[in-house]
Amino acid sequence: MTSTHVPVRPAHRTVSPVPAGLRARRTRPVPQRGPNLTLGASRLSRALALAALAAMALVWLLPMAWAVFTAFKSEQDASDPLHWLWPRGGFTLDGFRTVIGRGDLPLWMLNSFLVSVAVTVVTVAVSAMAGYAFSRTLFRGRRWLFTVTLLSVLVPPQLLIVPWFRQMLALNLVDTYAAVILPQTVAPVMVFILKKHFDTIPRELEEAARLDGAGHARIFWSVMLPLSRPMLAAVSIFVFIGAWNNFLWPFVSTSDPALMTLPVGITAVKDAYGVNYAQTMSSAVLAALPLVLVFVFFQRHIVKSVATTGLGGQ
Repeated sequence: MTSTHVPVRPAHRTVSPVPAGLRARRTRPVPQRGPNLTLGASRLSRALALAALAAMALVWLLPMAWAVFTAFKSEQDASDPLHWLWPRGGFTLDGFRTVIGRGDLPLWMLNSFLVSVAVTVVTVAVSAMAGYAFSRTLFRGRRWLFTVTLLSVLVPPQLLIVPWFRQMLALNLVDTYAAVILPQTVAPVMVFILKKHFDTIPRELEEAARLDGAGHARIFWSVMLPLSRPMLAAVSIFVFIGAWNNFLWPFVSTSDPALMTLPVGITAVKDAYGVNYAQTMSSAVLAALPLVLVFVFFQRHIVKSVATTGLGGQ
């Protein structure tokens, strides 16, 4: 006797539709929190971190605020310790008028501008070529030479003052613009930074240029430099600021008042009664204005270079 198998259908279940908002919330990935750069994740730790940053910012801003306030005082009020914040005679522009009226400040600013621009152009050009050579070429003694370049970063510039001065004497360049400019163009730190930046550029771009018949000079000029504009801008700004603020070497290498740079000239704001604080601070404020303008116009390049290159730890 044969039995027939009758298939049993499963009972039909009614599935209620899931709302779109709930479905989206279920499938949305859970964001992962990155490393916390403050003291912790609690409100107290963040408040302590912000308080510490505010205290450090205040310590940094106080000398600048004192310099600005002193620049707008008269010489008598600038020397009065009892009215260091608000002068008895009110704020005045006498310090700026005196400094500008003497005619020395425009000459000092012109000398500083010429020296800083020349140092920046030569330093960036030499450092970029050296960084490209260390990054993209192979030659005998390459590792040893790069090691010497890194070790030279550890040498304080103050130790090189006497050798530099004797070298300028031997070349008969003392009291010239060349004596002020040439020793400042040696920047091993910038060579290292640009070398690390060139290492991050894909080699496929260089190989494609070689297939088109380009050599090292063409690759450096047409491939590497256009891709390194943010880093070159940042390096140029750092070098320019360092050359503009440099005091020791321009002070040692020149004795001609016509070749004084701004930091050297500010120290000469004296008379028979001593230092004129209002005039000195007025000169310092005017000297800082070009640097502020440079940073304001080029801060985008600085931030981009720090965020996308080795300066950001990447």
